[in-house]
Amino acid sequence: MKRFILRLVLLATAIDYILPMLDGISFHGNFIQAIGAGLFFSLLVWLVEWLAITVSALLAISTFGLAILFLIPVWLVGFWLLPAVCLKLLAGLIPHFLTINGWLLAIWGGLVMLVIGIVTGERPAKYKILDE
Repeated sequence: MKRFILRLVLLATAIDYILPMLDGISFHGNFIQAIGAGLFFSLLVWLVEWLAITVSALLAISTFGLAILFLIPVWLVGFWLLPAVCLKLLAGLIPHFLTINGWLLAIWGGLVMLVIGIVTGERPAKYKILDE
């Protein structure tokens, strides 16, 4: 739970302070609204990842594994694009609070969100001993 709250506060800080430093991204709201946007962003990331995994699994099953030849390079190259897609979705769903002008800015903002996700993400079991 502490890790989720830390991630939420870091996402809100990024949405409220860091992303507007990029020309073309603006957030119109206070920190409480940024926390709500961070929570909504987390939900969107979960939904987009779930959808991508489901489509990948269906493609792999329906083509008897041949789609894996296409899916592995797509996942290796495109995993860092998922936060950018979620940022553009978030900006489309709450346009009064978040504005992103273009996909290139969404990719840069998505990289910021990806770093936050990596830093606050779940660790493998063998490293959990070191956290205690």
